[in-house]
Amino acid sequence: MQPTPWAYTVASPLLFSLLIHPLSGQNLIHEINVDSPTMSSGRVMPRDYTPDGHNLSPPLTWSNLPTGTKELAVVCADFGAGSPPPWTHWLVYGIPATATGLPTGLPILPNTPMPTDLVGATQGLNGWNRPYYRGPAPPAGTPHLYHFTVYALDKTLGLTPGLTREELLEAIDGHVIGRGDIVPIYERF
Repeated sequence: MQPTPWAYTVASPLLFSLLIHPLSGQNLIHEINVDSPTMSSGRVMPRDYTPDGHNLSPPLTWSNLPTGTKELAVVCADFGAGSPPPWTHWLVYGIPATATGLPTGLPILPNTPMPTDLVGATQGLNGWNRPYYRGPAPPAGTPHLYHFTVYALDKTLGLTPGLTREELLEAIDGHVIGRGDIVPIYERF
């Protein structure tokens, strides 16, 4: 049985992202459990989290943080898009270590405060150079994978607002003590 083009479209970015480690010189030995009440890896993401719906940032939860976690960062990227890949959909960093997740619909306007349990967190720049979540909108008939990755850091870094994915990954390099992700799919028809 031959794999379908859909299988290649989904498998290629996943394999690429597994082969290329996003941070240099680090052994990430602690696996964080990342979940969502509305999404799961390998399943289609609800339309509410895309421009086809309400374009809300999705809820995420995490557990099993490593001892010594001082703060967290979340990155959502599509390794099947961008020139070069990946295309960044969302960055949240400076998340307190006491947080157990992100709620649905984080603020879009920069002056809107974060929820109480996320005080100190900020959103970085997505691929459209905007400081908020912007959901998937792949070409019709082309399923894409969306990696929502949670990083546990061993230090409170005090990073400035408005970092790009590359700047964030450079800033946290050497401080990541745990990592986990959830990888839903989205396809437009």
